[in-house]
Amino acid sequence: MSIKCALVELVPQPSLSIRAVTTAQDLPVIVANGFGKIMQYLKEFKQHTAGRPYAKYYNLDLRNLDVEFGIPIQQRFSGRDNIRASETPKGKAVTCLHIGPYSDVAPSYRALVEWMKDKGYEGAGLAYEVYLNDYENTPPEKLQTQIYEMIRTSKEIPRNEGSQDA
Repeated sequence: MSIKCALVELVPQPSLSIRAVTTAQDLPVIVANGFGKIMQYLKEFKQHTAGRPYAKYYNLDLRNLDVEFGIPIQQRFSGRDNIRASETPKGKAVTCLHIGPYSDVAPSYRALVEWMKDKGYEGAGLAYEVYLNDYENTPPEKLQTQIYEMIRTSKEIPRNEGSQDA
């Protein structure tokens, strides 16, 4: 199955997030608990979500992951304790849709890196995932994750880059 990659421009959106350093093994529990705390905080103040949950990966060291996970909201709202006001990434990114278990995302990331290399782009050191369906109510093989690799913007982006199979 080919993985379609495309160049996109991300527009930031206010969010509430939690940042943690953890192992890949502990990540699912930390993220699930964190999303629960954020949702509870939003309910407490009658705030509404404005998008799907996400994670920003500042590194991909599986033994020492630096990750921020959050939920977009309609307007800026202050955080509390380890929940902080944040925003989704902004700028140019290469993206692809991963369908399947979260643990099987490696080929999608490889496709993004190859696409960037082929087009002469350089990664900016931030990976961003948006979780398009609910992992609690979706079979693992049907999970959908939109994956973004942020790119440095020193290179002008040609108008006809569009998508391409990787």
